[in-house]
Amino acid sequence: MQMKLVPGNSAGTVTTLYLKSPGTTWDEIDFEFLGNQSGDPYTLHTNVYTQGKGDKEQQFKLWFDPTADFHTYTILWNPQRIIFTVDGTPIREFKNMESIGTLFPKNRPMRMYSSLWNADDWATRGGLVKTDWSKAPFTASYRGFRQEACVWSNGKSSCPKGSKQGATGSWLSQQLDSTAQERMRWVQRNYMIYNYCTDTKRFPQGLPKECLAA
Repeated sequence: MQMKLVPGNSAGTVTTLYLKSPGTTWDEIDFEFLGNQSGDPYTLHTNVYTQGKGDKEQQFKLWFDPTADFHTYTILWNPQRIIFTVDGTPIREFKNMESIGTLFPKNRPMRMYSSLWNADDWATRGGLVKTDWSKAPFTASYRGFRQEACVWSNGKSSCPKGSKQGATGSWLSQQLDSTAQERMRWVQRNYMIYNYCTDTKRFPQGLPKECLAA
């Protein structure tokens, strides 16, 4: 999806692109853009939920003004990994580590959603900065939506198991090569502002297993 975010004072707004399954124990993969006061950068918030359990946040500042023009935001989701990409540059990879007990969303179909909503109770500096409703209406723009996906029907997926050929197989088995991994590390070194895997205060009993295995 190509998106252009709310310009000016966007404090309290959240512009989203995400995947989600229905139900009370849902799966979800999030791109959430947390607005801010004029002149301050957006926070790009990413998260992964499995069976209703999240707490796997990574946050970034972008290396460009996302309100000045359209940029391309991509979610790759296959049975092995989830990759978040901005303008072709990977910023985060969440691998399937079910072998060590980490939940991974791969058993439920999800739909794609986009939204713009008010979250001034938490989205900007923990709610310290509130939405200035005199700036309304707040407008974000979307274009160029493209989806390559398996269709789930009558309890079956249209993607053949183990498929490695054709348009479907290209993403069903896709992974980061060494160049893409280095680009992702560059983003994380320079633009990541929060990583749950380094927040020892949040996990006093020990970091999650996937953080130690990464």
